[in-house]
Amino acid sequence: MTAPTAIDALAGGIALQDAAEFIWQEADLLDARDYAAWLRLWTGDGLYIVPIEREAVDHAAVLNLVYDDAAMREARVKRLVSGLSISAMSAARTVRTLSRFVRVEAEPDVLEVRCAQHIAEYKRDGSRVVAADVTYRLVRRDGTLALDRKIVRLIDSDEPQHGIGYLM
Repeated sequence: MTAPTAIDALAGGIALQDAAEFIWQEADLLDARDYAAWLRLWTGDGLYIVPIEREAVDHAAVLNLVYDDAAMREARVKRLVSGLSISAMSAARTVRTLSRFVRVEAEPDVLEVRCAQHIAEYKRDGSRVVAADVTYRLVRRDGTLALDRKIVRLIDSDEPQHGIGYLM
């Protein structure tokens, strides 16, 4: 991890590079389907959201593709690994690329970062790319970073979504 810059020190000390490395680690866990490790990245009250309305602000008040608290994340992972879910029967292989990390907001021990994500998916003899703007809210607790909120704004969120059988 890199040393915080002067801006990072004023913003609470979470360096943007440290946030990017955490986010890349999360992407690697998802591509490896290491969902147990992925669940451990989260705070207890963290939210994982995939909104339908890209500009929505109050996600609790609108319809979302995903709006998961800790219990729902665990249930989603259980379905993905059980083999009993239709989405898990022929799970997609994925490779994620994340770039364009931008600091959105910073407080002591909290950093909100926005980045671009491209997921290359291979499933049932076919490939496709899923693109999104993703906002992460990271918090530092006991010297380590944890994921407190992840909002995945698909570029085509208002179109029908077909067969997404993985976590974004």
